[in-house]
Amino acid sequence: MHLATWNVNSLNIRLPQVTAWLQANPVDLLCLQELKLADDKFPAAAIEAAGYHAVCAGQKTYNGVAILSRTPGRDVTRNIPGYEDLQQRVIAATYDAPGGEIRVVSAYCPNGQAVGSQKYEYKLAWYRAFHAWLADQLLQYPRLAVLGDYNIAPEDRDVHDPAKWEGSVLVSEPEREAFRGLLNLGLADAFRLFEQPPRSFSWWDYRQLGFRRNAGLRIDHVLLSAPLARLCAECTIDKTPRGNEQPSDHAPVVAMLGLAA
Repeated sequence: MHLATWNVNSLNIRLPQVTAWLQANPVDLLCLQELKLADDKFPAAAIEAAGYHAVCAGQKTYNGVAILSRTPGRDVTRNIPGYEDLQQRVIAATYDAPGGEIRVVSAYCPNGQAVGSQKYEYKLAWYRAFHAWLADQLLQYPRLAVLGDYNIAPEDRDVHDPAKWEGSVLVSEPEREAFRGLLNLGLADAFRLFEQPPRSFSWWDYRQLGFRRNAGLRIDHVLLSAPLARLCAECTIDKTPRGNEQPSDHAPVVAMLGLAA
């Protein structure tokens, strides 16, 4: 069973790339972020034609998340319950799978803009609410997968130039502490369950030939609860779509679980 996450940076622009990628990589579940379109503009027909069901929480121009799945999801939750937020950043649903149901979360975590800014404080507050909600989700759903753009590079090895980025947004210590807090709930970073090539990144700036120079960050993650982490056989970053014309600045991250689809 394959689970994937991809910040597509506008589904309207990237829809042909998403459907082409799904044809070449028929994953069971694909979590999308930065849809940048309202629910009534979601391309449901094209997604269905590609062989997928979808749940989404859209927002005009900004944010927006979705889960595409081979089988329908249920018990859908949009945004963090009890946390007042106009930005559409979270969607969760439950899916049937061999061995029992799996709860899947697609999250587009705040960027933070700059350390010390209002958006940075919003990011840290949002992460506190996210942490509390995921703690509750783990109690309800032992098989939990949280995929998305976390906008945090957890360690210096996830940064192309740690000295240049030191203390900046996406790598600051309070942000990394927030990420470690999620791991301390009992979630595992699927990518780090395995030996990986050095300088493995999932995002590259459009500017200054970032992708060509591999000047990137690893900020897109698949976090798995212990029962799923034990089943994880592989986690990789598919850099191929980043080389497309008009690409997203992010690449898909794919985890394979030892479950029959």
